[in-house]
Amino acid sequence: MESIVTRDAIQQGKVTDVYFERTRQILESRNIHKTVTAEFVAKSFPDNYEWAVFAGLDEVMELLRELPVEMEAVPEGTLFHPNEPVLTITGDYLDFGVYETAILGYLCQASGIATKAARVRKAAGDRPVVSFGARRMHPAIAPVVERNAYIGGCDGVATVAAAEYLGQEPVGTIPHALVLLMGDTVEATKAFDEIIDTSVNRISLIDTYSDEKFESLRVADALGDSLFGIRLDTPGSRRGNMIQIMEEVRWELDIRGFKDVKLFLSGGLDEYSVHRYNSYADAYGVGTSVSAAPVIDFSMDIVDIEGEPVAKRGKPSGRKSLWRCDDGFEYRTTPRIPAAEAPPCSTCDKQMKLLLETVQTDGELLREIPVHDEVHQYVRNQLERVELALEK
Repeated sequence: MESIVTRDAIQQGKVTDVYFERTRQILESRNIHKTVTAEFVAKSFPDNYEWAVFAGLDEVMELLRELPVEMEAVPEGTLFHPNEPVLTITGDYLDFGVYETAILGYLCQASGIATKAARVRKAAGDRPVVSFGARRMHPAIAPVVERNAYIGGCDGVATVAAAEYLGQEPVGTIPHALVLLMGDTVEATKAFDEIIDTSVNRISLIDTYSDEKFESLRVADALGDSLFGIRLDTPGSRRGNMIQIMEEVRWELDIRGFKDVKLFLSGGLDEYSVHRYNSYADAYGVGTSVSAAPVIDFSMDIVDIEGEPVAKRGKPSGRKSLWRCDDGFEYRTTPRIPAAEAPPCSTCDKQMKLLLETVQTDGELLREIPVHDEVHQYVRNQLERVELALEK
C-alpha cells in the first residue's frame, strides 16, 4: 500500500477518523439531514503566543469548492487570537462532516508553520530570513512546509520543488559536502564562483575545517569583491559564544576592508536566538524551528443546528461575527450581526470591519484562492502592528 495519500484520496474522505465515517453511516441509515454551522477556533496557542497567523485556507477551499455549503473565513494570513472564529462552514452535516480531520490537518499545521515563521520574521527585523527546514519533514509535503514558511514571513525557500510552486528562484549557499569533497573552503568557494550563474550571491560556508575568523579572511582574500557573504553554521559542540565568534569575524573583516561582506547565520535558530544575534548577523537560515513548529490547535465544533444556537459544554453557541479595527488593531467577537451594525473600536471609536466573510456558497467560490505573494505581504503589514514578547 502506498504510504503517501493523494489529493483524490483526501477528496474521497479516506483521510478521516473512523468515528466520522460511522457517524455518517448512522445518520444516513436514520435519514437524518440537518443543516449545521461548524466553527473553527483555537482555544489557546503554543508557548503562550500572543497571536497566530491563519493559514491553510487555500487547501480547504480546494477541498470544499464543489460542495453545497456556505463557508466563511478571515483572509488567509490574518493575525488572530485565541477563541476567535476564523472559519465557519454551514450546510448539511453529511456533506462535509467526513472532512473534519483533513480540514483540521490543513489548518493546524499550516498555521503553526506560518506563525513560527512570522515570529522569526518579527524578531529578525529587516534582515533576510530563508527557510531551510524542508529536510526535517517528509519530502512529499516540502512545498506545503515551505509555502507556509514563506507566507508567514520568510523571504525565500531552499528546495527546488517548493520554489517552483511559489514561482520563485530557490535560495541557498554551499553545503559542507562540497567543501569536504573539494578538500578546502577556499577551493570550494572559488569553484562555486567560477561555475554557478553570476545571478546567485557568492556566500561561503566557512566552518567546515578551521576557525571561522581565519577561514573568513582566506575566502575574502581569494574572492575579493565577488564575495557577498559568509555563512556560519558552527555545530553546537564547537559553538561556544556565537556572539563573540561573529564579533571577532566582523572585526577582522572590517579592518581589512571587507565591510560589505555579510554575515549569514544558520543552525538551530528560532525567534529567541535570532533576536540575540541581531547585533552582528545580517541574514538568517531557519530550519527545524519553523518546519517542525508546534501546531495551532484548532477544533471544529457545531454551534448551530437548523438555525438554533447549540454547542457542547464550554463552547459559546450560535453563529458569530469577528471584527477588527485597522486603526486601533482591536479585535472583537460578537453574536452574528450585519456589517451595518459594526461595533465601535474602543481605542479610536471608529466602526470596526468584518473579518469573517463569505468565501463560498453552494459550490461556488466567491473569493479567489489566496495568492502566495499577496498573503506574504499581508502578513508583513500586520506584523508592523503587533509586539513580540521574547522573554523565556
